Amino acid sequence: MKIGLVLCPGFQPVCFGAVAAFDVANKQAGKKLYDMRVLSEGGGLVASSSAVQVMTEAFDDAPYDTLIVAAGLEIPTSSPGLVRLLRTAAGDARRVAAICLGSFILGDAGLLNGRRATTHWRYAQTLQERFPSCQVEMDKIYIADGPIWTSAGMTAGTDLVVGLIERDHGVEVARSVAKGMVMYHRRSGGQSQHSTLLDLGTNEDRVQRALNFARQNLAQSLTIEDLAEAACLSPRQFTRLFRAETGTTPAKAVEALRVEAAKLMLEQSRLPIEVIAREVGFANRERMRLAFARVHGEAPRAIRNDAGPLAAF
Repeated sequence: MKIGLVLCPGFQPVCFGAVAAFDVANKQAGKKLYDMRVLSEGGGLVASSSAVQVMTEAFDDAPYDTLIVAAGLEIPTSSPGLVRLLRTAAGDARRVAAICLGSFILGDAGLLNGRRATTHWRYAQTLQERFPSCQVEMDKIYIADGPIWTSAGMTAGTDLVVGLIERDHGVEVARSVAKGMVMYHRRSGGQSQHSTLLDLGTNEDRVQRALNFARQNLAQSLTIEDLAEAACLSPRQFTRLFRAETGTTPAKAVEALRVEAAKLMLEQSRLPIEVIAREVGFANRERMRLAFARVHGEAPRAIRNDAGPLAAF
């Protein structure tokens, strides 16, 4: 399979860490599964955001199985020539992908119209405003919508490439590549760009202690009294401090932690949904379903189905 990595001026060199997964796949297979080419609009040396320069081939009308667009740390400016090349190449390529802010290049080429996509969470709203016909999902590591693949931050490009390899050669090959690169096959936390503890981040040690206690004891009832004791505060003091620090209530925070833990188990285990509900502290699967509807807008069964064969049972 011929892979073209399209570099934009000021690209981030981390993208080469992502496409290194193709090299690992080749080495483990003992043959050339993937033929990598590094491209740019005009060919020649292209400077990265960190002063590294890379020699590239000219992006022309040669056919490619997969094209991957890599940009830098700021929203890129798409040249008319690159847009034309991508539009033409997308008609022949089996897949077109973007790492991080490369999604804006795909959008300028019209490749995101009517599709789901993601990008770095900091720029997701801008992507949505610029390309309103695209459904931007900011809380995903990567998204594959038909032939168009997009990833979140720069390191998420590696997750995307492992996903491409899994689509081509199956779960076991992808898992082996991930192991060879010392990374998760499916990143901890599922597809989320954030963790609940980061979203609830606080500089207040007492609140952080209570959150850590809750995460480690999700199967327990976790009353206000339990959390307040972990924080060494009275229930009233704790509730007031918690809301001031996090902007939410302890009950909602615990529910979010339980949903996060359940989502990971749905995506990465074969446990029955009823068992998962009990393991994370929901009284039954119906209560968990209602919590998922509030947090994710979909049922646990839908999330398990989206996770693919790893969670099938």
